[in-house]
Amino acid sequence: MSQGSQTVNVNDLDVAQLADVRKQLEEELNHLTNSFAQLRQAQAKFKACIENVREVKPENADKTILVPLTNSLYVPGKLSDSEHVIVDVGTGYYVEKTRPQAFKHYSDKVEYIRTNLETLEDTISKKRDNMAYLTNILQQKIQAQAQSKS
Repeated sequence: MSQGSQTVNVNDLDVAQLADVRKQLEEELNHLTNSFAQLRQAQAKFKACIENVREVKPENADKTILVPLTNSLYVPGKLSDSEHVIVDVGTGYYVEKTRPQAFKHYSDKVEYIRTNLETLEDTISKKRDNMAYLTNILQQKIQAQAQSKS
């Protein structure tokens, strides 16, 4: 079932309804802001992967390197193949790629996230504008109620 969206003039809402709408808008803004931060972190990881792929080069072949086993555990190893890398393509799958293929893979990911960040930034900006407008209307209604009681 699809729900039809309807437009409601916020000036027609009472203070309690406006407060509810404001709370919902705050929750949406918090969710979007958290998503934005997570996308930024993912983008930073992919950029780090690009830098790591750049470090795998023929002149580093047979040099001792530190191989990460976990985020905080490394073991020494030797770079035996400087032309191929193993790329995490998601959900536990790894694919062997050439250095240029890996560079393109991670560059594409960074670009994809960049476009999503731009879209999300626009959405957040619009939600903030809506929040400011709604807060202004809410303050006007509270002031009008206070004046009518005096």
